Amino acid sequence: MQPDFLHIMEKNMQPKPFDGFSMEALDFINEWRLNNDRDWFKPRKSDYDRMIKEPALRFISDLGNKLKLLSRDIEFDLGNNGSLLRIYRDVRFSQDKRPYNPNIRMVFWEGTFKKAENPGFFIKIDQKGAGVFAGMYMFPKELLNVYRNAVINSVLGAELDKAIDDVKKAGTYHIGGKFYKRVPRGYDAAHERAELLMYNGLYAMTTNISVDDVCSADLLDICFQHCVNMRPIQHWIVRLLEK
Repeated sequence: MQPDFLHIMEKNMQPKPFDGFSMEALDFINEWRLNNDRDWFKPRKSDYDRMIKEPALRFISDLGNKLKLLSRDIEFDLGNNGSLLRIYRDVRFSQDKRPYNPNIRMVFWEGTFKKAENPGFFIKIDQKGAGVFAGMYMFPKELLNVYRNAVINSVLGAELDKAIDDVKKAGTYHIGGKFYKRVPRGYDAAHERAELLMYNGLYAMTTNISVDDVCSADLLDICFQHCVNMRPIQHWIVRLLEK
């Protein structure tokens, strides 16, 4: 069965371009956050589809095509379990049994591995506004040592320094991924990039996109520009995976 969005496209030869999320959608997210249970959500599923899912898929289509201007290898998927991430939480091993993620989460990836194992761009929207992330939140186990060896490599490490500097010069971005308190065993704690050896992921992020921007067609260009600004870090990881 085709995704709902594809049915919309079939009915309308020219799919409606993204023109912002409605304030009604953000109010829905806030109510959903306060009523995170199946009894509240199930009778409102059609409201979710109309106010959130449909505009989110339009956003994914429009931003995904813009991101392909940066690299034709950047992927997005309008199908189920594609770029629009699941609203259902895996609560099997969690003490928090709330069933839903009451927000909008979208991902665009670049690489030949599984979606979650590739560096990419991640957009999160909730009742407070939006954030954009670029890179990898956590390296797969087999990539972590590759990353660490790249950090201490004179050429690759210098390229990473430049990528981080370029992102910082482009705007007020947080560089994240630090996890460990000490440099891993076997690596020099006095190395010039010892701080980066304590990372188990690497990403840039901004969370300062306002509600007004989320409710505007300008959100598309705002998110795209953030992706452009943060791409040096994401692209460094892409190139690392290609080696």
